[in-house]
Amino acid sequence: MINQVTLVGRLTRDPELRYTQEGKAVSTVVLAVSRNYKNARGEFEADFVHCILWSRQAETTSQYCKKGSVVGVTGRIQTRNYNNQEGKKTYVTEVIAESVKFLGPRPA
Repeated sequence: MINQVTLVGRLTRDPELRYTQEGKAVSTVVLAVSRNYKNARGEFEADFVHCILWSRQAETTSQYCKKGSVVGVTGRIQTRNYNNQEGKKTYVTEVIAESVKFLGPRPA
């Protein structure tokens, strides 16, 4: 089976770097990825994809990227579920990044 995805998009907010109890760096980013076609109003729409970055990728992305930065992410799709505060089962689909490439200019 193959589970691989490649996305190019803009960060919707500055990356927030956190560390697990074991000291491993992790960052969650949301990529706005434009669709290749226009809707009925003649506008391009975007999908907002949650991506999880680990270790050095999380640290480097947090250091060099900010809201609006263009990045390429290659990784795998992962799904999970949990019961929210109201007891309703919530499903989450996200990309676990294996590679992150900075595609825009270096920040000033």
